[in-house]
Amino acid sequence: MTNTTEKESNYQNLDKMSVGELLGNINNEDQTVAIAVQQAIPQIERLIEATVASMKEGGRLFYIGAGTSGRLGILDASECPPTFGIPYDWIIGIIAGGDTAIRKAVEFAEDDEKQAWIDLQEHGINSKDVVVGIAASGGTPYVRGALKQANAAGLVTGCIVCNAHTTIAAEATYPIEVIVGPEFVTGSTRMKAGTAQKLVLNMLSTAVMIQLGRVKGNKMVDMQLTNNKLFSRGIRIIMEETGIDAQSASDLLEKYGSVRKAIENSRVADH
Repeated sequence: MTNTTEKESNYQNLDKMSVGELLGNINNEDQTVAIAVQQAIPQIERLIEATVASMKEGGRLFYIGAGTSGRLGILDASECPPTFGIPYDWIIGIIAGGDTAIRKAVEFAEDDEKQAWIDLQEHGINSKDVVVGIAASGGTPYVRGALKQANAAGLVTGCIVCNAHTTIAAEATYPIEVIVGPEFVTGSTRMKAGTAQKLVLNMLSTAVMIQLGRVKGNKMVDMQLTNNKLFSRGIRIIMEETGIDAQSASDLLEKYGSVRKAIENSRVADH
């Protein structure tokens, strides 16, 4: 394992820098992250294809991680139902230490290699499901344990790590390695590593949902209409897709409660 995320920062004496210098240097480092993600696209593609195949057969996608990595998985999972109109149990984020750890660190939770599988079993994990471990270091015992048990149970496994040749990548059938190098603040993997993980998660969930038919053209036609902003967006999408006026679009959306159904029924009415 080559642990570059723990290496000495490329910058010295951060406490002597002006605010402008700090921000400029952080931004310089951030610009390297997208390039690192780009280099991992072939790995990301393979995991997406395997995930789509599993979900088409009724499988679910689980993200599992500790600390920042776990929180990022929960964030991505929680955004998918409102964005793509899927049930909340299609994509599930799990964090070491349970939901308490979302806001407050739970001591030594990440060191428990056996607890991860117990946490997954609470969701009725089965062989159709996909488990993606998220760990900047690539060595978190909690995440490694999840992948070991998932492999033994015949599940598709993947990971998102930010170091090369890690034990977690070795466990994953579809590893994603985004090598971001040393952090601006030495060892603070919530920075570049966290950004890289978020970018990969964006790619993963978005591409999977598009492949599963949850986007029409470039529109979120299955989004949940949970506030006025989204209802107005739904009206605009219906108008753009059908050519009808705002009032007619609003009436259809009120009637069907779904952008997709409103569009489909507008076309039925036209014929």
